[in-house]
Amino acid sequence: MAAGVLAAGMGTGAGAWAQQPAEAAWPGKPVRVIVPFPSSGATDLISRVIAQRVSQDLGQQFVIDNKPGAGGTIGAAEAAKAAADGYTLLFTTSSTHAISPHLMPRLAYKVEQDFTPIAHVADAASVLLVTPSLPVKNVQELIAYAKANPGKLNYATSGNGTIVHLNALEFSARAGVKLTHVPYKGTAQSITDLVAGQVHVLFDSIPTGMPHVTSGRLRALAVTSEHRSTLAPELPTIAETLPGYSSVTWFGVYGPAGMKPELVQRVNAAFNKAIQSPDVAAALAKLGAEPARPETPAQFHSMVKADSARWAKVIKDNNITLD
Repeated sequence: MAAGVLAAGMGTGAGAWAQQPAEAAWPGKPVRVIVPFPSSGATDLISRVIAQRVSQDLGQQFVIDNKPGAGGTIGAAEAAKAAADGYTLLFTTSSTHAISPHLMPRLAYKVEQDFTPIAHVADAASVLLVTPSLPVKNVQELIAYAKANPGKLNYATSGNGTIVHLNALEFSARAGVKLTHVPYKGTAQSITDLVAGQVHVLFDSIPTGMPHVTSGRLRALAVTSEHRSTLAPELPTIAETLPGYSSVTWFGVYGPAGMKPELVQRVNAAFNKAIQSPDVAAALAKLGAEPARPETPAQFHSMVKADSARWAKVIKDNNITLD
């Protein structure tokens, strides 16, 4: 047997011999998937849905390893230092790769240098909510009201530099209105105050916000995604009033820098197959996310670069820093 394998290796060249364990045989053992956010959070739950499907398809374990801290940057930095053999992957969001690099210049990693982009797997739009006492029924009326009442309206966020904060800043800039920032520690209290009319506007996740809309406690005006969301198809997009406005939290898979192209393609194909499963789509919908359209690693990379550039401008224009 050994002689036969050796002969095959000699006949096809040393390069093919070297590729066998890394590319063609992947995954030959359990794969560690670092999630740089806490267990039971949205990213963790979404990662488990998709990883479970990949595991079923490939017949190999994909083990979620939560490494939270510093807005996801601790786990991302750990993943960047792993071996580029496909057995340590990073399941992350726009937070670590499109936003934090502009808020925290002293990060322990460089997105362009330290990672291999692999797959874009899901997106989560936000919903624009207003307190019911506000006399507006759509985005156009909200903008008109804000312009007619300068300095009167405020917006709640889950903290400085969060996607909730950046969504509101981008909206204000495109609409040409001035809204006052009211930061909270998380969204629970902000929802309570929005219902009570203490704050006027909030960009929230669809699964968190829409139950309050259904009950009549809040009013939803639009979603932030480029296209209407299947999770709230009755709502228009903000872009229908403000062309060019688009914001989602994307979820994606990275490896350390230096992964071989053949291996990257194999991992990409595995995740692209998983997100086309109807069962995965149904499970993601319960978490407020939608499967991404299957992309090549290059397409994923281009999307992230564009997203990063957009948030870099918003952060710079508003002088936001966390360091």
